[in-house]
Amino acid sequence: MHFTTTRQGEDSMEEIEVFLAVIEAGSQTAAARQLGRSLQSVNRVLAALERSVGVELVRRTTRQSVATEAGLAFYRRVKPAYAEINEARLEAANRRVEPSGLLRIAAPVLFGSTHVVPAIAAFMARYPRIEADLHVSDRPIDVVGDGFDLAVRIRELPDSSLKVRRLGELRTVVYGAPGYFARHGRPRHPDDLADHQCIVRETGRGNTDMWRFQLGGEVKTVQVNGRFRADHTTALHAAACHGIGVGYGPFWQIRDLIYHGALEIVLEDFEAPRMPVHAVFPPSAIPPAKTRLFVDLLAEKLKHERL
Repeated sequence: MHFTTTRQGEDSMEEIEVFLAVIEAGSQTAAARQLGRSLQSVNRVLAALERSVGVELVRRTTRQSVATEAGLAFYRRVKPAYAEINEARLEAANRRVEPSGLLRIAAPVLFGSTHVVPAIAAFMARYPRIEADLHVSDRPIDVVGDGFDLAVRIRELPDSSLKVRRLGELRTVVYGAPGYFARHGRPRHPDDLADHQCIVRETGRGNTDMWRFQLGGEVKTVQVNGRFRADHTTALHAAACHGIGVGYGPFWQIRDLIYHGALEIVLEDFEAPRMPVHAVFPPSAIPPAKTRLFVDLLAEKLKHERL
């Protein structure tokens, strides 16, 4: 169904607001109470909207107001558009206000130290009225329950009520020291790892001895084994640098070791799909200016990093 209107912008917004309130409240009386307007005002505005679109939108009785078929179709079209316009207005208003106050952020330990802290430093320098509280942990946190403005998460996210913005994506690579490869050769295929010493990370959930690869267009896991295990990332990297075996993990964590020649990457043609990095927010109508502007800055910084 096609609707047209020639009303001025402010009048149209007022009419849409009243129409939505009548449909959702179930009567003009309830809508008037909700909007803080008189019943006569609500009736007048609703009638003006119906004249402008040329069709009855609401069937009125003494006790309730029910959308007509045309009114229901109109409601479904204008409800999301009205929400978008209001959100855009809030965002525009936020841009006029210099951010201030405490910004509470949660992030994984290493990623927080390496990438989030520099972004916080730049943000605080740009906005002197901002204070920051960074909580670093590799354990799951409750963004809403723990009172965070945002959290940085490195993984695919399940469906939830949280708002999400994608910040980037990370490579996961296989690596080893040049000396190790000189002694044992370089694996050419993930199946070759069965003949290599693999450095395994221990976690609270057991050993991460299943490594992901892309093989024949599909993501598959390969089980690995080795004589060395550790429960900390720095120890894993040190073990690889000392030639104990082949390691597996995020490229950004070993980037400097690669650049300095301490480690080399292998099996690049079989790398698993990149892991997304997200910022997640409480499910409010729109994040406050301080949160949105910080995430803009963090996303811009990550865009220029080799992750």
